[in-house]
This record gives sequence, C-alpha cells and structure tokens, in this order.
Amino acid sequence: MEILVKQFNELSLKDLYDILQLRSEVFVVEQDCVYQDIDGKDADALHIIGKKNNEIVAYTRCFDKGFYFEEAAIGRVVVKMNQRKYGYGHDIMKASLKAIKEHFNTEAIRLSAQQYLIKFYENHGFTIQGEGYLEDGIPHIAMVK
Repeated sequence: MEILVKQFNELSLKDLYDILQLRSEVFVVEQDCVYQDIDGKDADALHIIGKKNNEIVAYTRCFDKGFYFEEAAIGRVVVKMNQRKYGYGHDIMKASLKAIKEHFNTEAIRLSAQQYLIKFYENHGFTIQGEGYLEDGIPHIAMVK
C-alpha cells in the first residue's frame, strides 16, 4: 500500500470523491449509522491516504492541536472492508502518527475510538481516558497518546 499525506487543497477531485465514498461505505452503510460525515472540517484536516492499485483502501484525517482538543486529533480511521486482512489499519495509523509529528510538531494525540477497537488503538500507544459514551448511536471512548 502506498501512503500519501495531503492538505485539502492538494487533493484531486477523484481523491476527494473516493475518500468520501469510502467513508460513506463504511461509516454510514456498513455500520448502519445515519450521521453527517461531510461536516465542513475536511478543509482544515491533513489527509492520510492509503492506496493500493490506485484505489483508496485506507484513510484517516488529522487535525493540529487546538482544533478539536488541546492535543492533535485523528479521526475517520477507515479501511475498506475487503482490505482489512492485510494490516492496512496499522499501516495508516503509523503513517498518521508520523504525519502529526512532522506536520504539527507534537506527539500528544487524542481520538474518539469506537469501543470495539480499543485494543487496536492500545497497540499504537493510546490509553483510555474517562468513561464510554455514545457518539452517533455507537459506543465510543476517548483515548490519548
């Protein structure tokens, strides 16, 4: 998988379309969750894109400290369903951590994890902070690194 790191204005129309399609495919359709994915924040994000055979198969968006939280933030962590057996989730997370350090000069990161993925995020150095909560009807928990 090839990893690309792009600001919003560096995304091609095809990249943007494919990113939004993947996010909708997983977060809206697969997880059966009606929510506002296109939230007006993509223009402020650093986009970490995983491509295989010119198809986006993994993705995250990252924000500088102070945008969402005191710490930098990672969100919209997603891997295409038929590509999850290859470890691309770990690859895209490693690339996201590296991009945050390089672009935002910090290693302090907060994210809102779907609770079934706690072990996944713990493998990347995150720890639980606080109690669980519902976000868009799905159990989440705050995690920090």
